[in-house]
Amino acid sequence: MEKQKRILIVRPDRIGDVVLSTPLPREIKKKYPNSFIALLLRKYTRDIYFNNPHVDKIILIDDYNDNSLESFFKNANEIRKYKFTHSLTLLPTERINYLLFFAGIPYRIGVGHKFYQFMTFSRYVDRKKYIPLRHEADYCMDLARKIGVQTDNLDAEIFLTDDERKNVRNIKSRLLGDKKSLIGVHITSGNSSPNWQLDEYKKLILKLIRQKDFKIVITDNKVPEQLSGISDIEYPNVGKSLRESIVNFAALDMLISASTGPMHLAAALKIKTISMFCPLTACSPKLWGPLGNESKIILPDENYCSTVCPGDPKKCSFSGNGGIDSEKVFNEILKSF
Repeated sequence: MEKQKRILIVRPDRIGDVVLSTPLPREIKKKYPNSFIALLLRKYTRDIYFNNPHVDKIILIDDYNDNSLESFFKNANEIRKYKFTHSLTLLPTERINYLLFFAGIPYRIGVGHKFYQFMTFSRYVDRKKYIPLRHEADYCMDLARKIGVQTDNLDAEIFLTDDERKNVRNIKSRLLGDKKSLIGVHITSGNSSPNWQLDEYKKLILKLIRQKDFKIVITDNKVPEQLSGISDIEYPNVGKSLRESIVNFAALDMLISASTGPMHLAAALKIKTISMFCPLTACSPKLWGPLGNESKIILPDENYCSTVCPGDPKKCSFSGNGGIDSEKVFNEILKSF
């Protein structure tokens, strides 16, 4: 009988990155049903994997940036207890690389070929400068392919409990009232991709609340001051945990946003999304688009990036001639209902 594979998937990143790692446990379990699969995560993203039937253990590593030797060996000893045979590090750092080495994991795979990986005899996959450009989830799956998994199923998944599904129905009924469709608008994006200024979101929200069949909720966990005076909208995620917010996202009929972690949460919950994207490679929907749901991507006009955009995705607000304005997004929303 083949020795059990005990696999540690390492993803101590942000919400969107963690959501896009969810296909790996599922596809590994399909190939190796008897395997033991654990995730190494930060505390604030563990709710993404709560109730996931393909995951046997979640290990938290919130102090992975702590440079003390005490913290390092504490984490290494914690990981060593599980006698992992493999680790798949989706975004390596030098410290994590050495941590897995000292945890005694014999078969370690990372991305790229840094000197510290060479020093610890780590195996690697190469993204080859993103040529040809593929989805981030596909690049992540390359690490599973390295241990024999063959799949093109990249759909992200979040699993709700029976009680949570019942709660979703109650939340939706309460928020909708006499309206027909519950639309979420997520305003922030963590400054990792182009996004509207608040004024443009305000214009969209005012257009939406004039529609008799739409109920609008803001899904951010803080109330932007510029929007606090608008009536007929609610903020269900304020003061909520990530898991509570996930249940609220599941109650939506649609989420409107830029490219951001909550967009991936919605996609994993099979909620329709309309998302604003930049065509530049690092922000491209081909690399970061939602997976597994019904989705619509809105891009600026073809020449916008070369003629109007400031050239820095973190500074771009899709404004100006050929960009993305509230009217354009509003019209796409109407087409979807």
